[in-house]
Amino acid sequence: MKLVLASGSPRRKELLGQLGFLKADNNTSFEFDILAADIDESHHAGESATDFVVRLAKEKALAGLALYGHDKQAVVLGSDTIVVQGETILGKPTDEANAAEILASLSGKRHQVMTAVALTDGTKTVSRLVTTQVQFCGLTEADILAYIATGEPMDKAGAYGIQGLGGNFVEAIDGSYSAVVGLPLVETRALLCEMQVL
Repeated sequence: MKLVLASGSPRRKELLGQLGFLKADNNTSFEFDILAADIDESHHAGESATDFVVRLAKEKALAGLALYGHDKQAVVLGSDTIVVQGETILGKPTDEANAAEILASLSGKRHQVMTAVALTDGTKTVSRLVTTQVQFCGLTEADILAYIATGEPMDKAGAYGIQGLGGNFVEAIDGSYSAVVGLPLVETRALLCEMQVL
């Protein structure tokens, strides 16, 4: 059964690769194909943040399976991460001004990072949702502008990457670090075992 990662994220690729040591004692290699599955990531009216992120993960997995080809035996992994503050879903910034607004809203406050992961073989689809609480330190305008100037915030939900320079602003987390990066390792491993990939 071939494993396929339906994501162009280098962070997810690296995290999924870390699970390979689990097959080392079976003398079998842990390999997976990668393809980017583009889907409509629009939020539906009245949809909760949890339902939204789980739906996107499932849709990415199913879109990846369609792209890969149903004639091949494959299990496709889709994942999505959103940043939520109160009732507001903070997506990727639209421009530098929007990135500054998002970072200012996170300054000195606690927010949630929700990551959903889904696996499908076309017959069975399984998923998990992981929510992590993240506390930001207070940011000055100079901090925000300097960070935006690096370009790092521009392609990341919530306008920061915890595994990169944005980690300088994270005072504390309560939950899964790998989920904040983009793929919850414990839950992904459990799903891979459930689908008999590991």
